[in-house]
Amino acid sequence: MLSIALDTRADGCASSVSLLACLLYRAIFAAVLLYRLHSWRMVEKRSLDALDVALLAALRQHPRAGALELARITGVARATVSARLQRLEDSGVVTGYGPDVDVSAAGFGVQAFVTLEIAQGAIEDVQRDLEAIPGLLEAHATTGSGDVLCRVAASSHEALQQVLVDLNRSPAVVRSTSVVALSQLVPWRTLPLLESEAAPGAGRSAMKQRGGSGAGSA
Repeated sequence: MLSIALDTRADGCASSVSLLACLLYRAIFAAVLLYRLHSWRMVEKRSLDALDVALLAALRQHPRAGALELARITGVARATVSARLQRLEDSGVVTGYGPDVDVSAAGFGVQAFVTLEIAQGAIEDVQRDLEAIPGLLEAHATTGSGDVLCRVAASSHEALQQVLVDLNRSPAVVRSTSVVALSQLVPWRTLPLLESEAAPGAGRSAMKQRGGSGAGSA
């Protein structure tokens, strides 16, 4: 639990204390509070156990399942399922329950990875420019010879060429290099990583999940 004691003297800055000192005290307190909240959230994000992973696997295999069905699958009480899911949401591990969309099946089967070299200090400018391009699926700031790695998709090679032209129209982009993806060898997944670091001790829920048909990817 996060426990922070607030010195009540901060709220009662007497007239003998300068306004500047009072404001400085409050600023320091706010900074410490934000730091501890951030540290607490980071700890919470890393504190997954086998039951958390079992629930994530069950959600992956049965995305439309409610708390009652998840309780049956994992072998724990419905209240436990609800509490664990709430904790996963609050800690930022579960960010949503929206459908997974296969852009290739949706008609955008031509994909490429593009490395951008950008002008110094232009990361915010290029971010705004990239967000305005519909064909951009994701972008990451990186180390190495390039500055930004982008994943793009299009309905045809002609449409892909237009996406690449749009990328290079950004004044922040100095140079770009693109490679076309031929096939997907390993799809986006998270469960193998989570399972490798999950803390033991979830009891029969994890045993039942692992002893069944096997966990899918998430």
